[in-house]
Amino acid sequence: MSEKIQLDKEKLKKAASYAVLVLIPALLFYLEAYFTYRPFGRTGWRAQILNIALLELFMLVLLMAIGNAVWALRIETGFVLVTGLANYYVISFRGAQIVPWDFLSLKTAASVAGGYSYVPGAKQIVLIVLMLGLIFAERYVKIKIDRRRWIGRLVAGISSLFVIIRLTTLLWQDAYVAKWQLYPYLFTPNAMYERNGFAVTFLMDLQYLAVEKPEEYDREEVKKRLEEYNTGYSWTDGSDLKEGEDGEFPNIIVVMNEAFSDLKVLGAFETDRDYMPFVHSLQNGAPNTVTGNLHVSVKGGNTANTEFEFLTGQTMAFLPAGSIPYQQYVTDELPSMASYLKRLGYTTHALHPYYATGWNRDKVYPLFGFDEFLDQNAYLASSRMRGYIDDMACTEKIIELYEKRESGRPMFLFQVTMQNHSPYTDGYQSPEGNITVSGGNSAVLEEYLTLTEKSDDAFRQLVTYFQGKEEKTVIVFFGDHQPTDSVVFPIYRLNGRELSEEEIRYEVPYVIWANYEIEAESGADTSANFLGAEVLERIKMPLSDYQNYLLNLKQEYDAISALTLTDALKEEEKIKEYQSLQYYLLFDRDGKEQGK
Repeated sequence: MSEKIQLDKEKLKKAASYAVLVLIPALLFYLEAYFTYRPFGRTGWRAQILNIALLELFMLVLLMAIGNAVWALRIETGFVLVTGLANYYVISFRGAQIVPWDFLSLKTAASVAGGYSYVPGAKQIVLIVLMLGLIFAERYVKIKIDRRRWIGRLVAGISSLFVIIRLTTLLWQDAYVAKWQLYPYLFTPNAMYERNGFAVTFLMDLQYLAVEKPEEYDREEVKKRLEEYNTGYSWTDGSDLKEGEDGEFPNIIVVMNEAFSDLKVLGAFETDRDYMPFVHSLQNGAPNTVTGNLHVSVKGGNTANTEFEFLTGQTMAFLPAGSIPYQQYVTDELPSMASYLKRLGYTTHALHPYYATGWNRDKVYPLFGFDEFLDQNAYLASSRMRGYIDDMACTEKIIELYEKRESGRPMFLFQVTMQNHSPYTDGYQSPEGNITVSGGNSAVLEEYLTLTEKSDDAFRQLVTYFQGKEEKTVIVFFGDHQPTDSVVFPIYRLNGRELSEEEIRYEVPYVIWANYEIEAESGADTSANFLGAEVLERIKMPLSDYQNYLLNLKQEYDAISALTLTDALKEEEKIKEYQSLQYYLLFDRDGKEQGK
């Protein structure tokens, strides 16, 4: 009798172990989600089942490979703990969750990681403790698979992996996304993440590591369409310099200022002094000046995408949300503003006072046609702010290069600054005192606005210098994106609103200023992909076929960005044509489509 009782106990223990083995992956889905959101309130039940199924299959793959349930569960739990915590930090710092192409950006992420605070919140600490406790408790799951049964283990492991792959391919099909009622809209990645869960969203995003050819794409038809806009200058081919034009063009200096934005577009707030007095003065109708709001496709980070749009005239609206063309798609020479101006006789210079490898700039800039790229090593004796080379040092470097320029040739200079990079929690204090916000009670917001004031002053110094020069010079100044959600939340709170993905979160000011006569305009809103062509048109430069095309498109659409281009607009013929033209320029100019 005692032997029978003992046998029954062993069976119960084994059954309990198998039950725990199945329950833990389900529990892990909810624990991971709670790092950043409440899954029961946001994630659909079908998506919950899919996420749990994927974790069960992953556990089975590990179990078959290792043969020991304890270590299979511990590895999966550790993996989920790391991804949950990583998502928490990435969303806190950038405002969007981890996506597959982030792994192409690890070097860039590591280069700026030291400036952030990694102290987790109270909820995250509780979750970490729970998951560490779970790792300890998993020692009691006494399930082992005999090594001699390796054929069965191999078949079961490969079968589980195959099911994961099959589920992934189904997640790439619109019919199954609709059938399973998943959220498909890439342009709102946070909503997609919360509605679908991390594992499902990550696997859905994998399909966008490569860009599909547009429907009805015809390479020869695209080339013919581009030729219709050719007035003697090509964006892609040959030398365009005409006799007698060398040296007649103005210098063009472009400053894309890190996180520079006017947060008043988000709602009213009062400060003890103006945080960008010079830019505001130019917006009030300054002579030889064009101002307006610039629509960009990113917020809080991914700076490289705004410079991609400006330099190439292409838009992130046709590329996967969160993708970085500099790291995924720019692998060969690509026509850009730099290569075009170089063919018009300009010397071309790229400057960034940080690591050259950030966003692959050291590889991309030569492919864009820049003659030289100066990184932080060119600023060794420069002044710093919060550990970053500051904007005044950037102004001084521009002036230094101008004074050393090659005689008889105009210069095109494109500078990306670093001073205002997030985070804004280091307690920076200006010698003049930080700007204060009435009723705001946010040190993060006030530090950001104080940094904006410093950028505004550096821009003023740059304009002041060139005001006194006879040689024609044009300065273009704009922000790459608005700051992270932690900065703007106090403004929403002051206005009784919630954070959202509205278009106003993707607007920054821009200025075109010349030290000679050009037609002035205020309130001339546009988008980053149009701005380069508009600059050349406003200063009466020769325009290429592609720039003529963009300006013609601008007459129909004031701004095109990842946020302004809705699914309905993407069905319009002119937008489809733009998408085909972009595909040709980015992937198919040599007649070899991407991935073939």
